[in-house]
Amino acid sequence: MVAFKQLDVVALLRDKPDLGLRRGWVGTLLLEVSPGVWEVEFADSQGRTVATAPLSGADLLQLQMDPAR
Repeated sequence: MVAFKQLDVVALLRDKPDLGLRRGWVGTLLLEVSPGVWEVEFADSQGRTVATAPLSGADLLQLQMDPAR
């Protein structure tokens, strides 16, 4: 089980057509809205928010930005 924390960078593991989200999108965890469910912000290359959605940790892959960790 991954121990997510606020501001972790994640990738979406599966399409969420009902939310307009596609597998592979990269987002940032904003806050845990309930156990195992995170509000995730997805932004474009200019840093503009394109979507926010509550997503289960099971739908997310934690990305490692620091290979030394």
